[in-house]
Amino acid sequence: MEALKISPGFEKIMPQEYLDLVEDGPYGRGLTVKDLGTFKELIEEHPLCAGCGLGLSIRLILASLPNPENTVIVGTTGCNSILMPQVAIHNVHALFGNQNAVASGLKRALRIRYPNTHKDVVVIAGDGAVVDIGLAPTMHSWFRREQFTTIMLDNEGYSNTGGQESGMTRQGVVVNMAPVGKKFPKIPLHEVAKVAGCAYVATATPARARRLGQMARRAILVAREIGPTYVQIFCPCSTNYKFPPAETLTRAKETEITEYMIPEAKELIERIEKGPKSRGGEE
Repeated sequence: MEALKISPGFEKIMPQEYLDLVEDGPYGRGLTVKDLGTFKELIEEHPLCAGCGLGLSIRLILASLPNPENTVIVGTTGCNSILMPQVAIHNVHALFGNQNAVASGLKRALRIRYPNTHKDVVVIAGDGAVVDIGLAPTMHSWFRREQFTTIMLDNEGYSNTGGQESGMTRQGVVVNMAPVGKKFPKIPLHEVAKVAGCAYVATATPARARRLGQMARRAILVAREIGPTYVQIFCPCSTNYKFPPAETLTRAKETEITEYMIPEAKELIERIEKGPKSRGGEE
């Protein structure tokens, strides 16, 4: 992979972390979650809270990218934005809630600029950005059948700004800035995504690491060929929900794992997964 080589003369001055990524990173190797521990990861340390389900979820997503060397992540304000600058992959920080609008333009531009190479665009954002402040751009990207994946990191609140309730907070739950409890039910965005035009929709949890990785990978591959896809990951917040960090994965199991796909998506996935192992980068 010529683009990932260090320019001559710079080998001795590059940080060791960079050298390790070039020599033993996941680029061009078709690795997945099951290979964790055998290669230099795209994220290894981060400043998020102890026991953060969001940090673990991002680690699993990054390990599942079909082509990390040809992937751009679009994020926005939230706990994930604190971690993203340390990820060894192209990523864009969009205005709060505007991530799907930015991703739409980026995906179209990449398709024009690189017509013979799959350039995957993946939105990774929290519940506030996706279902509250960014609901309109999110929905309209689905209505337009934009070919990229949206991944919601659902920690059921605005954890980065003190614990306000979000549309994904469960009804009746008391959090820091919802002292009398949430007044309406959790928004079933995964159900909305189906009728809004998503070709693949899944709900996942970091407590099922390989399953989460499989779903993220499938969503990206379907978005390449067919249309918008959506993955909703339940990643509990120990800080705002005030439970011991060691309980995060136990709490993360308190969600339903579901998977929906239109017939065309099912046919594509079966063809890819039953065929010979391929990275699928070049057409």
